[in-house]
Amino acid sequence: MAIASFSLVAIDCPDPHRLAEFYSIVTGWQIGYEEEDWVQLESDVGATIAFQRVLDHVPPVWPGTEHPQQLHIDFDVPDLDEGEARVLEAGARKAGVQPGTSWRVYLDPAGHPFCLVKADS
Repeated sequence: MAIASFSLVAIDCPDPHRLAEFYSIVTGWQIGYEEEDWVQLESDVGATIAFQRVLDHVPPVWPGTEHPQQLHIDFDVPDLDEGEARVLEAGARKAGVQPGTSWRVYLDPAGHPFCLVKADS
């Protein structure tokens, strides 16, 4: 028997509203609950993503160990090139190191790494 059910992952950032807008574009989920220091997306698949303000936020460095990523989110896409164009337009930056061919690493507007992964057909 499970102890709990997974409800969300919260991401530290300097501007939760800006980061929520970015991930809303990526996922297609609407912004739901909002406070000054906390914004949460409304997921259509259950668990969701929330963003909390941390004024002295230091973004992770990927790859690296001085400020390690600690976690990242993968998003499946049918076409990597199309997905890349859309996340870059939304405000992502492509990471300088790309270790694979079936996925690509990007940095969100607050510097957190995330991946687009070629979905299996």
